[in-house]
Amino acid sequence: MLPTRLLPGILSLLLVFASTVLADVVDRCVAVVNDDIITLSEVNELGKPLFQRVAEEVSSDQLAEALRQARETVINKLIEKKLLAQEAEKLHIKVTDKEVEQALARILERNHTSREVFKKELAAMGMDEQRYKEDLRDQILGSKVINYEVRSKIIIPEEKIIDYYDTHYTEQVGEGGYYILQIGISWDKEGTTREEARQKAERIRSLAVNGKDFKELARKYSDLPSSVDGGDIGVFRKDEMAGYMRKAVTALKPGQVSEVVETPVGYQIFKLLSSQEGQIITKVPYKDVKEEIRATLYQQEMQELYKNWMKRMREQAYIKIL
Repeated sequence: MLPTRLLPGILSLLLVFASTVLADVVDRCVAVVNDDIITLSEVNELGKPLFQRVAEEVSSDQLAEALRQARETVINKLIEKKLLAQEAEKLHIKVTDKEVEQALARILERNHTSREVFKKELAAMGMDEQRYKEDLRDQILGSKVINYEVRSKIIIPEEKIIDYYDTHYTEQVGEGGYYILQIGISWDKEGTTREEARQKAERIRSLAVNGKDFKELARKYSDLPSSVDGGDIGVFRKDEMAGYMRKAVTALKPGQVSEVVETPVGYQIFKLLSSQEGQIITKVPYKDVKEEIRATLYQQEMQELYKNWMKRMREQAYIKIL
């Protein structure tokens, strides 16, 4: 039996040993990326929102596999983060405290919030301002590396913008075709009566006839599925149209708006864009969407180049997931 006087010392040693073991379990290495390691605590911290969402949304019989996949996703994100940090070191790219503060100020301004409110929101998420700044620094660092390695190499020539415009913003009307926009007002929506629907349709038609953009009117007022496309229902031949639609549309000249037409469930208004064989119709003027198309193509090119660049980085690195 051990002397009583030795017990306090032994208990202290046991507590130290237990703390060391616990820390080792929490921070054990789960992956190696060249000379860096990824710890379990890093995975748990980054993946906490994802793991929680998976636990809430996935059934118990599929939970283990879903969490495994989520963990793999988080580890891959951390691997990319390590590779970006290592590349930044090679390129001598750094992020100053001033850059972090400026980025944080822009975020606060964009969200129309004060620093005090922002701190409270962070605390509610279990994060403090210092930790948020560290994450922000990592994001800025990664962005700088990507700017140097990927974004600086992207060029979007005018020809690509025009090709995209021709594919997505023009349509050729074939033989006997009528290119049509529509607005529909139903009388069975939210207790709307026939008379109320009719009056609303007449008001909308009046706006269209007096020069208001038909597509904007469709997005704002139409309760038909085509409203999301500005009422654009494409090209129809005569024999493809319902009787009420055919009678209204075939009497129009390109650019004209029909009278309010009664349908089995409400009222519709049509605008004819073209009925000439072989004519190419522009849905939106090129100058109005040129920069939007450029941004779309830039983003597509950026994603593809980054994907290929990161693939090469991973192939050239020593990566081991434990």
